[in-house]
Amino acid sequence: MTIYSEMESAVQCYARSFPTEFNRAQGVFLFDSNNRQYLDFLAGAGALNYGHNHPVLKQALLNYIAADGVTHSLDLHTVAKSRFLEAFRNHILRPRQLDYRLQFTGPTGTNAIEAALKLARKIKGRRNILSFTNGFHGVTLGSVAATGNSHHRSGAQVSLNDVVRMPYCGYFGDQSDSLAMIEQLLSDPSSGIDLPAAVLVETVQGEGGLNVASDIWLQGLARLCKRHDMLLIIDDIQAGCGRTGTFFSFEPSGIKPDMVTLSKSLSACGLPMAVLCLRPELDQWQPGEHNGTFRGNNYAFVTATAAIQHFWLDDNFSRAVAQRAAQVTQCFQQLVSHFGNEHLRRKGRGLMQGLECRDGELAGRISQQAFDKGLIIETAGNRRQVVKCFCPLTISESELGAGLERLSESFHSVLGKQLRRV
Repeated sequence: MTIYSEMESAVQCYARSFPTEFNRAQGVFLFDSNNRQYLDFLAGAGALNYGHNHPVLKQALLNYIAADGVTHSLDLHTVAKSRFLEAFRNHILRPRQLDYRLQFTGPTGTNAIEAALKLARKIKGRRNILSFTNGFHGVTLGSVAATGNSHHRSGAQVSLNDVVRMPYCGYFGDQSDSLAMIEQLLSDPSSGIDLPAAVLVETVQGEGGLNVASDIWLQGLARLCKRHDMLLIIDDIQAGCGRTGTFFSFEPSGIKPDMVTLSKSLSACGLPMAVLCLRPELDQWQPGEHNGTFRGNNYAFVTATAAIQHFWLDDNFSRAVAQRAAQVTQCFQQLVSHFGNEHLRRKGRGLMQGLECRDGELAGRISQQAFDKGLIIETAGNRRQVVKCFCPLTISESELGAGLERLSESFHSVLGKQLRRV
């Protein structure tokens, strides 16, 4: 019996898929206690967009610690916080013509979601929230109520109310118009749908299986929100911070959400940090009305600032992400072409892509085969049927090529055997 089986809760999940003990990490690589090297295409489920221990970010943090910088500060003013706010305003918001205040919530994404839902209900005086099929927003009670996955919802064991679920873009097929259906339900006084305070949506559904909302659909959703006096909340916790190519995933659509939640890679190196971006006129909190002990992680402010200044002063980083995304797309299209559309389907966009298999059992076997080859990659989707490529955005062409080769070999090994048996 290991110390993990003796002491750690059975709720652990990633350790079951990747059963080894990791010891160190650098860039796109993880190393276990036996010094075996793994390419990391999990990247902290999107919390490590800049890879492990990026030298620029690491040095900024080491310098701050060496200078006895403030570690914990609740919501007190600190130099580390002011530098982050200035960098975020000057290099992220203003170039995109966005005007948001930042609310520092508890340290994880679900805390930002809870704050957004709570504030929307306070502002509008309505309880209902509109969320979407296959959406994932966290597992605390407010966020899991807006989450579609039955596995996560069943863990609550209480009523999950005040949320109405609507079909996501393409849920009923490419020819269906889910927005028209939503419009009809909200406009009909006998539909039984109470007018929501807000709409909560991911532009790309990460855990839901890399389902992508089109720009046209997002634009239509934004107009629908205005017509029905609902706030539009974009959950950019997994798709944001460059994962789809632009800092905010909604940028290509041209919409300007009322609120945006960010976490995961916002701190840039895996430190806990979450924020709610909100239009200034929506900042209607009373002092201390929503708070949390760990909403002042100065170490995260330091590394987040360093990342903005290193990666986001121009569009060079976005162009590099687009090049690596094209490399993934080419590999995945070749696999789809080889095995046929009836067996594989490419999903997602940017460096948030995956291949949908027939079922979760097959995808799980491919993930396990990849792990045996030294590649860490997880599955997603309503039945875990999508093999989900989440490599660090800083990955080189050769490193990505090596990982994709191992992944391709895994697909050929598992799916090839499956088809031969059929």
